[in-house]
Amino acid sequence: MAIRHRLIQASPQAVWEVLADGDRYVEWVVGPSAVSPARGQWPRVGSAIAYEVCLGPVRLSNETVVRHCVDGSELELEAHAGRLGTARIAVELRPWGEYCLVIVDEHPLRGAGGLLHNAGVELLIQLRHRAMLARLAKLCESEAGDRCGRDPAGRAAEPAPGAGRA
Repeated sequence: MAIRHRLIQASPQAVWEVLADGDRYVEWVVGPSAVSPARGQWPRVGSAIAYEVCLGPVRLSNETVVRHCVDGSELELEAHAGRLGTARIAVELRPWGEYCLVIVDEHPLRGAGGLLHNAGVELLIQLRHRAMLARLAKLCESEAGDRCGRDPAGRAAEPAPGAGRA
């Protein structure tokens, strides 16, 4: 089971606004492109988005379905990966002082992905999560900085020591 966390220098609400916008899925998730609504209103339970994953000349059409949602704090997704099966991806937001601790937990759920899951695959998932959380942090921190990250003198606020790393 691949679990990774990152402290994002933005409020949980600011992070949730990005997660709750299905059109922004490709901005923070590593792999997908050309996202479009498949059904329902994201991130309501049962809603889904469709997207393509391009691996060189090969284009794979996939879908991610919301399986559980607690507005503002929890989003659990089932990502369909064709013949590899599906994966459960849980994203939890926790207030951490004025910032947001984001915890991502992913593991194979159905299909061949579970049979092929090993330490090597786990490492690849961890690397993907590192990149995904970095993208999410960049989006949220940039937007939070645009709204309120300046002191009265107009300078950018200094990050807390060690913040933003997982």
